[in-house]
Amino acid sequence: MRAVIQRVKSSSVTVENEMVGKIGKGLLVLLGIAKADKTDDAKYLADKIVNLRIFEDENRKMNRY
Repeated sequence: MRAVIQRVKSSSVTVENEMVGKIGKGLLVLLGIAKADKTDDAKYLADKIVNLRIFEDENRKMNRY
């Protein structure tokens, strides 16, 4: 299981020329899952992503979830 995380001002997902999802400022996660991956792998990765400190605080330091 692999994830590529990117901060975005906005993002959308289009399937067969139809937008099926969109967000404003937030995280874009490109996730790759293999048949051999387990539920524990997904829980570990989800926890890791949720707790990334990649947004600036009031002092412009990468310190916010």
